[in-house]
Amino acid sequence: MTLTITVHRGTQAIGGSCIEIVAQNGDRLILDAGRPLDAARDASGLLPETLDVHRPATVLFSHGHMDHWGLINELPASWPVWAGAKAAELMRLSTELFGGRIERPIRTWSSRSEPLAIGGFMITPFLTDHSAPDAYMLLIDCEGRRVLYSGDFRAHGRKARLTEAMISAPPRDIDVLLMEGTNLGTAKPVITEAELEERFVELARETDGHLFVQWSAQNLDRTVTLFRAARRAGRKLVVDLYGADVLLRIGQGTRLPVPGPDFPELRVLITPGGKRLYDRQGRADYITRIATSAFATSRARLVGEKAIIMLRDSMLRDFEQGGLGFSTRDAYVFSNWSGYLDVGDPQSGWARATAAGASCHRLHTSGHASPGDLARFAAAIAPKALVPVHGISWDEPGIALPQVRRLSDGEVWAVP
Repeated sequence: MTLTITVHRGTQAIGGSCIEIVAQNGDRLILDAGRPLDAARDASGLLPETLDVHRPATVLFSHGHMDHWGLINELPASWPVWAGAKAAELMRLSTELFGGRIERPIRTWSSRSEPLAIGGFMITPFLTDHSAPDAYMLLIDCEGRRVLYSGDFRAHGRKARLTEAMISAPPRDIDVLLMEGTNLGTAKPVITEAELEERFVELARETDGHLFVQWSAQNLDRTVTLFRAARRAGRKLVVDLYGADVLLRIGQGTRLPVPGPDFPELRVLITPGGKRLYDRQGRADYITRIATSAFATSRARLVGEKAIIMLRDSMLRDFEQGGLGFSTRDAYVFSNWSGYLDVGDPQSGWARATAAGASCHRLHTSGHASPGDLARFAAAIAPKALVPVHGISWDEPGIALPQVRRLSDGEVWAVP
């Protein structure tokens, strides 16, 4: 028996990733154990049926998006789990947000870590460019075979140089490339975060009132883009309690804008809904810490200012009750994947802003590589075989690829 690879979930889907590599001596490595994107929040029993939970294994999480790690609490308690240090903190924070907790220890690596020896495997993490912070590609050496797992990546974010460095000087002699293909067959906007920043600056300068922006607090590239745009346009960037929590817990020791004296253009807004969220988590001390800081602000204070303000649909009622509802002087921007936007929903920010006469815009760029960048990356790696994962349009990718080895979910493939 030689090295085998099984994609338990992901050969025909985006999200819910779970890949297994088994060495000849029986050592098992699991790459990601993600929650399917269409799973209900309270659903359980979601591990792939083909994943044997009765034999020992070690799990590596490529990054902090739940469709790659969200089944962590369903994994056997005896299985060691690993992730990047910042990604692990983001995983804990996300679980706490929904009233849960990760009880098991998470072993961590950093972008400067030496290769990890785990059983018969040698794993080298490569920090990469993705909309999630602390995302990694994983190089696995075992029994003379080399497998590179791309995880989720792109080449147009604020860490694009990391992907370009991999393309310029790729690891050699790769037998198998497990590569994502999220954006194959789509027309998602793929521009650089720098280009997006310019568009936000232009909109902020031409808007008389507030610029309300709906984006994910975990998309730290977008937070940086908006912070830079706000500073250039002479505005403050206002995030909510959760947005500040992400920055404070992930941004320490980095160049990210973190609430505090070094970033006076950054403010934190406490709303009744945000306060209830953290009260339910038993984190009244965090609320007090923010409320008594020099960077805290209020809805009443913001009424008379011009700011770029973080917004989610769940915050609309608090904003309106605090005198911070939409007006004809404002602009609203949806800066997430368009699949999350229902313009026909009368309770959405888009619909409420439109009804109030505010201008509405979509300014976004994908967290995943464009088809052209996928082709460039695959050509540079030049694997003996490319195994498609995390995509649904691999049969007609529209790009030139190395030899493709299509697998079905649960199929065991012995690497030649």
